[in-house]
Amino acid sequence: MSLPADTPPAVADALGYLQHYLQELTERQNASEHTINATLAGLTAQLQQLIQLITAPAPTVAPPLIPPSPPSVSPPFPVPAVPSKQQMRPKLPSPPDFSGERSSRRVFLNSCMLYLRLALEQFTCDKEKIFWTLAFFKDGCAAKWSENLFHQEADNGIFPIQSWTDFEQQFRSQFFLVNAEADAINTLEGSSYYQGNWTVDDYLDSFLILASDAEYTDPRTLVVKFRRGLKLNVQSQITTMLFRRPADTDPEAWYAAANYLVKDCPRRLDIQRLTAEQREELIEDLMALKDAVEEEEVCSASEKGFV
Repeated sequence: MSLPADTPPAVADALGYLQHYLQELTERQNASEHTINATLAGLTAQLQQLIQLITAPAPTVAPPLIPPSPPSVSPPFPVPAVPSKQQMRPKLPSPPDFSGERSSRRVFLNSCMLYLRLALEQFTCDKEKIFWTLAFFKDGCAAKWSENLFHQEADNGIFPIQSWTDFEQQFRSQFFLVNAEADAINTLEGSSYYQGNWTVDDYLDSFLILASDAEYTDPRTLVVKFRRGLKLNVQSQITTMLFRRPADTDPEAWYAAANYLVKDCPRRLDIQRLTAEQREELIEDLMALKDAVEEEEVCSASEKGFV
């Protein structure tokens, strides 16, 4: 651009500077537009590639080749299967049917509790245990009690017994004697409880039940009560035994001695069949008995004034 001839030098220099600056700005703008266009073109190409990858069908992959398995060879003899722990367990007998008789109440309850402990995996809750037990209440007052429980369930919409502990307590209160402990104590402490015509086994079974109901645990008390009910001849034979007489504080020894005298005791003592230790014990017992008899005779004579 030409300037008039009378243009001052300062103005001409300023205008030249401005013209140069505008030209530089224009060049920078052109370079920026070129860079932006190149960037947009690159992004557009990448976007098209992504769209093609998304819309393209997935390539099919051939399944891997599986080598053929060798033919199975059967063993020359069948291999027995290893039994599980449950299969190895012997079959448990079911409890007997229960009609409510007091004589069988303890046996029935013990049978049920034993089965439930050994076959615990068969029951998932206490209700199943209760219903399984009630299945054996088939007659008598036991069946009526079971029927009453199901009537209560029909009326109230819920079974009246929810836990096995509660069932056991109600069973005891229903079929066991109300004052079983007091009745047992009265029987054992009374003067009419004797072996009578019972065998030693029957008398022992009855005595053990009464002692359990009476909660007798003292060994000396058990021996006294058991001894008093025995037949007099059995009492006499046990108390005068020369060989291994049971102690008065050992009820188990008394039970065994009573059974031995009735079942296994020989008619006479065969000295030849005794061991050396047994012979020595027999001699010691005889010497002790001899000393006791002599001492008793001396005391008796001194009381009468003979000495």
